[in-house]
Amino acid sequence: MTTPLISIRNESYAHLLANYLTSRGMPAQVQSPVSSGEYVVLLQEQSDIDAARVVCDDFIRQPNHPKYQQAAWQNGESVILTRGSGYSFAGLMRWGKLAPLTALVLFTCTAIFALSLLGLFEPLARVLMMQPLPVLMNSHEWWRLLGPAFIHFSALHFIFNMLWWSMLGSQIEQKLGLSMLLLVLLISAIVSNVAQVVVSGPAFGGLSGVVYALLGFIWWIGWLKPGWGLALPKSIIGFMLVWLVIGYADLLWVNMANTAHTVGLISGCALAGILSVGSDRRGRAQST
Repeated sequence: MTTPLISIRNESYAHLLANYLTSRGMPAQVQSPVSSGEYVVLLQEQSDIDAARVVCDDFIRQPNHPKYQQAAWQNGESVILTRGSGYSFAGLMRWGKLAPLTALVLFTCTAIFALSLLGLFEPLARVLMMQPLPVLMNSHEWWRLLGPAFIHFSALHFIFNMLWWSMLGSQIEQKLGLSMLLLVLLISAIVSNVAQVVVSGPAFGGLSGVVYALLGFIWWIGWLKPGWGLALPKSIIGFMLVWLVIGYADLLWVNMANTAHTVGLISGCALAGILSVGSDRRGRAQST
């Protein structure tokens, strides 16, 4: 028999709370409103009521905390916060404080894309895009090793990368810290950009190589170190891997930087493996 826990007027928040409770071992569901216009979160077990009330108190204080959205992703769902549910300027500022590097990269890419739409794409591209490696060795413009990650060629390209960057980047930053996300960003951007310019030349851009690195990093950390709290649903991993294969099959209407995607994925998996091995060695050293 289900037990009512709390009534919430916003459906998105109700589902976020129910998903989080379920992820914490307190199965919950949302009952659609009948007359009151509020969504009721129901607990399946009466014995969970005291622990669930503690979670509710925390949720009421910080409903926009990313841990609730993360729980939704881990349960295979994506809860979209609708208008009025917290995507205000204040909410974005709070998110930025929790994941400052994620927010900084998002802001930088957004600003560059906005300037591109205003007719400044060509001057920005001249500054940011890769040069052939022999030219780069002579020019010493080393920022170009990172530059292509911040420039995008279309709205779809931009939105796709920013959504994945925001979700994956913030998860790493909040669990393992800003420095770890920065390390993954720098290494994956450099190696994927260098690989792409060697294989196909300098005419490419986008954060996709880094996004695939974040995917690989979280995927392998979730497998090697499940206690660290990083995880992705298998459906998400499968979708991204299928998308990678589709790029090589040349079935899309756009040219994809397939080498950057693949090398980014490999670099993220490799970094996760190195981090896991290093953690194991430190653990053994401390135990002796």
